[in-house]
Amino acid sequence: MHRARIVIVGAGFAGYHAARALSRTARGGADITLIDPNDYFLYMPLLPQVATGILEPRRVSVSLTATLPGVRLILGEVDRVDLDARRVPFTDPEGARCETAYDRLVLAVGSVNKLLPIPGVAEHAHGFRGLPEALYLRDHITRQIELAATTHDERVLEARRTFVVVGAGYTGTEVAAHGQLFTDALTRHGNRLRAGKRPRWLLLDVAPRILPELDPRLSQAAHRVLETRGVEVRTNTSVKEATSEGVLLSDGECVGTRSLIWCVGVRPDPLVECVELPTRSGRVVVDEYLTVPGHPEVFAAGDAAAVPDLTRPGELTPMTAQHAMRQGKAVARNVAASLGHGTRRAYKHHSLGFAVDLGGLQAAANPLRVPLSGPLAGAVTRGYHLATLPANRIRVGADWLLDAVLPRQTVQLGLVRGRAVPLDTASPETTWTPRRDGD
Repeated sequence: MHRARIVIVGAGFAGYHAARALSRTARGGADITLIDPNDYFLYMPLLPQVATGILEPRRVSVSLTATLPGVRLILGEVDRVDLDARRVPFTDPEGARCETAYDRLVLAVGSVNKLLPIPGVAEHAHGFRGLPEALYLRDHITRQIELAATTHDERVLEARRTFVVVGAGYTGTEVAAHGQLFTDALTRHGNRLRAGKRPRWLLLDVAPRILPELDPRLSQAAHRVLETRGVEVRTNTSVKEATSEGVLLSDGECVGTRSLIWCVGVRPDPLVECVELPTRSGRVVVDEYLTVPGHPEVFAAGDAAAVPDLTRPGELTPMTAQHAMRQGKAVARNVAASLGHGTRRAYKHHSLGFAVDLGGLQAAANPLRVPLSGPLAGAVTRGYHLATLPANRIRVGADWLLDAVLPRQTVQLGLVRGRAVPLDTASPETTWTPRRDGD
């Protein structure tokens, strides 16, 4: 008897949770295949804590084979889909071309760094979308502080101790908040900078306030935490040009820096452009059941899907992990229903609120639209992460406890040889291209 072949492309929030739900509901009557370049699901909300030495990288990397029983994992990069033949061609890690057939296809390829046409950004900015980028940033920040301590050139010292974060959404705000604490820890251990030369962090955004998605009161509370900590918040400001020596701001100021961290936003994975399906705002058009019109065997979810927001008629669901996770579960239900298991259901989700970890005991959160800030928000934020993290909860909690009672480990991991991770990449995970310093 023919078993239905379900192929899921992408192991981000949507793809992982779709595979996990299908492994429980349709495993007995279907062969489930998951295609992704990596053998882990990356819990991205905790990535700033990896970049600043609080969490070890394996804490946010959830093994696909260990947590998805009955799901066949294929390591590969998908660059197109043959809709007529119902086949998915891909390239394996060693460069061999392969393909697999499907009866049901779920596109959950996620998103990549969003680039703006600003001179020098692609060449000199550091992205923040994957584990290699977080590890690179951790080494890079440590290296800049150590090099700053040994230079006698005042201009070079100022540039090395200055870190510029562009984009004051959730990711950028967390990177700046945790980054300031991390560099302060670096300078405390071993007096790595001369007196009066504290590391300098700038957070830029073209919006009139940081965290524009949050309630204004929470945005202001987060702003106060950052300023109290020493982060320079510049709203209505962006970068006009970037060079290897620094950045030119939109207000005309030139800031010397070796560290431009790009957290402006995301765009759908380039695979969307290669699949011959209707798009809206660069995302695959789907109906409320996450099905592609005209292709009942094809589904899409997460950042790559233009999912109608039934709670706000006429709008699309935002590209957030919260929506991607729930869309993954919803698409699994509807794929199973299309194979005769259960009934399909339209995707409708009211936001449960958002949480921003500001490091230490500080956070800003609005669970169920209740605005919270300070230590209480910090406890809610960490509790939320532990609840939604699919695995490694005890290890994450142990790392948090150790960070609270022990000095942070402030050494390089030996992974960086020059600028190793490019900003513009065709997949959510970047590749390593080591180079010698000075190249």
